[in-house]
Amino acid sequence: MHSIKTRITAMTVCAVVLTMVIATAFGVRAIRDIGNYNAEQTLLLLCETGHKDLDYYFQNVESSVKTVAAFVQSDLDGVDDEDLQAHIDRVSDVFQKLAYNTNGVLTYYYRIDPEVSGNVKGFWYVNSDGNGFKAHAVTDITEYDTDDTSSLVWFTVPKATGEGVWLPPYITENLYARVISYNVPVYYDGQFIGVIGIEIDYSTMAEVVNHITLYDNGYAFLNDDAGNIIYHPQMDVTTMEAQPQVPSGLMSNDKFIRYFYDGVEKRAVYLPLSNGMRLVVTVPVQEINAAWQKWVAEIAIVFAVVLVVFVVLIMTFAGRITRPLQKLTRAAEQISKGDYDTELDYDGQDEVGVLTASFKKLIAELKVYIGNLNDMAYVDALTQIGNRHALRRNYNSYQGHEVTVAMMDLDDFKRINDTYGHEAGDRVLREVGKLLSDTFGKQYCYRYGGDEFLLIVPDISVSEFNEKLEKLEQNRPAIDDTAWAGFSVGFVRAMLTDSNMLRNLISRADEKLYESKHEKNRAV
Repeated sequence: MHSIKTRITAMTVCAVVLTMVIATAFGVRAIRDIGNYNAEQTLLLLCETGHKDLDYYFQNVESSVKTVAAFVQSDLDGVDDEDLQAHIDRVSDVFQKLAYNTNGVLTYYYRIDPEVSGNVKGFWYVNSDGNGFKAHAVTDITEYDTDDTSSLVWFTVPKATGEGVWLPPYITENLYARVISYNVPVYYDGQFIGVIGIEIDYSTMAEVVNHITLYDNGYAFLNDDAGNIIYHPQMDVTTMEAQPQVPSGLMSNDKFIRYFYDGVEKRAVYLPLSNGMRLVVTVPVQEINAAWQKWVAEIAIVFAVVLVVFVVLIMTFAGRITRPLQKLTRAAEQISKGDYDTELDYDGQDEVGVLTASFKKLIAELKVYIGNLNDMAYVDALTQIGNRHALRRNYNSYQGHEVTVAMMDLDDFKRINDTYGHEAGDRVLREVGKLLSDTFGKQYCYRYGGDEFLLIVPDISVSEFNEKLEKLEQNRPAIDDTAWAGFSVGFVRAMLTDSNMLRNLISRADEKLYESKHEKNRAV
């Protein structure tokens, strides 16, 4: 006959085992869901960043060709050989300047249709060795049927479509290099005259794509809308006779895609690019699972140790162990619901204490991991200061302070981009962000949009603020020896008593900024 003590022990052990199983199930489910969600969001964030960089690059190439095309249309006065040759010479000068300011250009050309002129052929400039563009012998178009879009695609496709077009990769004649190109047809009084275009190599695309990595074996690649791989960091597509196809399942329209490649299950996300390509970021599912499975294994080991010890010492420590286990159960349930602000105050020097410490460590690591991901969303990628998300997050922190709210705008920033290129413009924005951080404190600086910056500085006098503005003026970034990046500032001051006041101050500072823009490089 079993004693009451034995029965109580058995019932208690069963209850403890059941509780631990439930807690483990909640914990495992929560950790698995959190791990998968964080991995998906990281994939998407990396894809969005690469998407913006690549689209910016492709649009820059497209803009250069369209700029030349616009000049061609305005400059073309006739189609006789003398007028055409003079026109070609003028276009060559304009095109050369734009090509040097466009990153990654391998060749640029303006070719005249042989049906328009048998003598004036146009030009083709090549930068194959990286030492500058040199005139290259042009392809003899008369050897091709210009109505056949399967050959000489850079000429025949724009002629057939009648509009600017990005072409998929092809081997460029004479150079035997695989390129992609953007081409625009030229017309005069409704007559097809020729084609303007730029061919770009893979180096710039590859640099952007190669920087997208995740875990140990995550990477990014490019494919076209037909599923042909354009660029892959683990394949030399340029040497292949035929472009390889993406694995089955990757052409799905789902936001997040699961597929298999070489027997490995993978998770991917894609975004379409402006030139018709797709940027895909992929990572093995096993690596996504490895992180949360490690946490689960640690929890399982700790739970098993606690259970063994608990069975041995149940009669002595039943009451003492039951209470902290209940807290752990509630903590696991909170974690499964995404609530990490749980308090575990048991610090005993026994197995339950070890279990509690492990839970605390797990929760702390999860909070740090998620916090790091959140911080990335609050920092402007170019200037490394706060963005609008950071501004909304920090709104309430300024309450109860007398704040100086200033809107700052770079003068003639469009001229900087147009004259010196977008890389110079980006450098100016980065230097302005650093200068603002060094002068006012990084926590008070925000990139509000484009070349506009916002300062919210608490508890600073007008004289001290003006001194800092003067320091900002003295250290403003230079473009070259003669051109400087100036700025205009509008600012207001008030004691904040509610969040709406801060919104009104930002609006008022913006109005003051526009007043100051009438006289550039001044503060109102």
